[in-house]
Amino acid sequence: MLNRAHLPDNIDALKALLSAQGAQITALKEERQALRQERDALREQKQDDKQGIIRLTLLLDKLRRMVFGQKSEKLARQIDQLQLELEELHINQGERAQKTESAQAPASRPVPQRRPLPEHLPREVHEHLPNESACPDCGGAWKRLGEDVSEVLEHIPASFRIVRHVRPRLACNGCDRIAQAPAPSRPIARSVAGPGLLSHVMVSKYLDHQPLYRQCQIYERENVSLSESTVGDWVGGVHQLLRPLLEALRRHVFGADKLHTDDTPIKVLAPGTGKTRQARLWVYARDDRPSGDTTAPAVWLRYSTDRSGIHPQTHLKDYTGILQADAFAGYDEVYKTGRIIEAACWAHARRGFYDIHVKHATPITTHVLDRIAELYKIESDIRGSPPEERREVRQKDAKPIVTALHAWLREQLPTVSRKSKTAEAIGYAMNQWQALIRYLNDGRIEIDNNAAHAAGGMSGIMSPSGTCRLEAANPYSYSVYSSQLAA
Repeated sequence: MLNRAHLPDNIDALKALLSAQGAQITALKEERQALRQERDALREQKQDDKQGIIRLTLLLDKLRRMVFGQKSEKLARQIDQLQLELEELHINQGERAQKTESAQAPASRPVPQRRPLPEHLPREVHEHLPNESACPDCGGAWKRLGEDVSEVLEHIPASFRIVRHVRPRLACNGCDRIAQAPAPSRPIARSVAGPGLLSHVMVSKYLDHQPLYRQCQIYERENVSLSESTVGDWVGGVHQLLRPLLEALRRHVFGADKLHTDDTPIKVLAPGTGKTRQARLWVYARDDRPSGDTTAPAVWLRYSTDRSGIHPQTHLKDYTGILQADAFAGYDEVYKTGRIIEAACWAHARRGFYDIHVKHATPITTHVLDRIAELYKIESDIRGSPPEERREVRQKDAKPIVTALHAWLREQLPTVSRKSKTAEAIGYAMNQWQALIRYLNDGRIEIDNNAAHAAGGMSGIMSPSGTCRLEAANPYSYSVYSSQLAA
């Protein structure tokens, strides 16, 4: 603000000063307007990002539903690419939000809606007091009226440490007796790796898909030099260490009355060619929680170089019970033994109609999908109920729907071309019908095989981690505990 003492007495000089002030005010108004326009543009871009995030999220959900059991490498690559695009949109949204935040006055900034921070994490309290130890106006002492609390999520990088085990040698003053505590055992004999480091290596390799050479590069940044051969020896040692646990896990899984099984294609290096080939990971899951059973769920996995039927036949040679699986012909031999009862998957039967429906909806696909949705609604209402109660509800509510659907599909089949996708979808369902309706008469059986789908996707040595996934447990903590017990 101008001081009157500094104002010129000359009228022309005063006019010039006022003109300059006016020009400055006009420039400030134009700058403010430009900032507002930039802020509005950022808000619009943010809305565009939000719409893009919603669109990509819905598309990813759709593709994930399609990939269950379909095992398409092209589809998997498409999902990976869309996830990268979604990540980029989230980053753009964060940048624009920060710009908008800077352009707005603090009072006008909307309070963001965030999910609460996890309650189980430890809290580190930092208290911030005014710079003045007493009131600057009167010198009086401060008294506490209350407090404002805000929280930020912080990360402490993983760090190495050396645990030194010291065993003093003690001698008796009264005689020649000498005593010393025994050396603590190690998970891998003569290895310098502790249980925590071994667990980190295994979880990083098999769950986070970090190859050993990349892990060694990460450790190098912490000035810890480890060769790939050394870390590879550790991994092999853990394989051997976990064999008793894997065998106990196999006995637990195959001791169930009902198993879920599936196979997942995985790419492996073809030695000497520099190329990859497709191998298989066989998943066997025990999870009876949906039928009210409190037995711990578990998963057992096995690797094979191909999809030959001899592999599941070998895995199941001693099993007796119910097997929920897809229509893979490799299971036919185990069904012929009479020891294993086939239970099919309604999610697989639905997929053929769904794939047609998303491209070109027809009265047939609409009708089938609506009826199957009714079956799943019934299942959601009885999830967690005892087997007999589930069987009674299915007989009362689901069986009429299934019976009517079967008759309706038989009527529709002659009306479509034999070579059409619709005929193929109907044919799959009809060929599997007896196995599909088996769940109506047995409350232990699930409507689909999603328990196996949820448990798959990792190496056989990480069967314990697949079990952790089913139980929503931390695989690292479980691995540390197992290594300590085995040491």
